[in-house]
Amino acid sequence: MKILMIEDDLAIGRALLAVFQDEGHLVVWLRLADGVLARLQAETFDAVLLDLGLPDGDGAELLRQLRAAGQSLPVLIMTARDSLQDRLNGFNTGADDYLIKPFEIPELLARLRAIVRRANGNADGGWSFGELVLDESRMLVTRAGAPVALSRTEFALLLALVKESGRVLTRAELEQGVLPHSEGQTLDVHISNLRKKIGERLIRTVRGVGYMAQKPHE
Repeated sequence: MKILMIEDDLAIGRALLAVFQDEGHLVVWLRLADGVLARLQAETFDAVLLDLGLPDGDGAELLRQLRAAGQSLPVLIMTARDSLQDRLNGFNTGADDYLIKPFEIPELLARLRAIVRRANGNADGGWSFGELVLDESRMLVTRAGAPVALSRTEFALLLALVKESGRVLTRAELEQGVLPHSEGQTLDVHISNLRKKIGERLIRTVRGVGYMAQKPHE
């Protein structure tokens, strides 16, 4: 999935960025409230992770502005504010879930997947693309009903491209958001391996820009 993370704490932000990238998610990390609405208008995201205590404003007010602007994408608040009133305010403002710091990473990931599935009206986390069916929750892929063996990185790349099908994902987006820092192989090698497994025509190269998922008839 593609996540907009709004968190000013460097240590927390870096730790979460590493976790999300290792899980194969695309992440845009912002540390200020300023510029968030413009970013949401310019790009498509699956979910927002929102800290309430931001240096240039209150996260709850940012969430109110987001909802007032018609943004309906799921928002998970992650904050140290742990009173009942704080939680109620968060939900009343438009949050889809509320997680109190400190939290366990597996719980954060589970809650994030849950709100994205609910927002998509998709209880099982599946994505269809032509003959391909991707089960995000179990990291499984089938092609015309037959299983396709993909590595974690190949699955993450395919999922990112399928979710943004019809839009070109730049090399920077894919390299920063999907490939773990420890990866030795290049993006081009992973794309080449992926094409051999799912079909050459499903991933289009846009020279000088990046890659795009495209159904054969398009």
